[in-house]
Amino acid sequence: MKLVIAIIQDEDSENLIKTLNENNFKVTKISSTGGFLKSGNVTILSGIDDEDKDKFMKILEENSKTREVKRTIQPINIPGQAMIPVPISVKVGGATIFVVEVFDFKKF
Repeated sequence: MKLVIAIIQDEDSENLIKTLNENNFKVTKISSTGGFLKSGNVTILSGIDDEDKDKFMKILEENSKTREVKRTIQPINIPGQAMIPVPISVKVGGATIFVVEVFDFKKF
């Protein structure tokens, strides 16, 4: 058995969870926040059987799209210079996935 920890964009979570549930995968959804852009993420936890790993990963890949967004960042404050916000393009989305071997599992 494996524990999959997947961090995805909040925008992708609804369709992903719906598709996982339709394929008989149970998930726990935890709201989280990204460190760089401080934007909404979702962390999904799911216990899966070893033989279901490829199917699970395929669903994650198909439902976690990358996209480019414009964000405005505040430059470092340098004395004597105007602080003008700087727009930047950043790629967001996709998924960060951790797969952990489970040695013991209990459900009450």
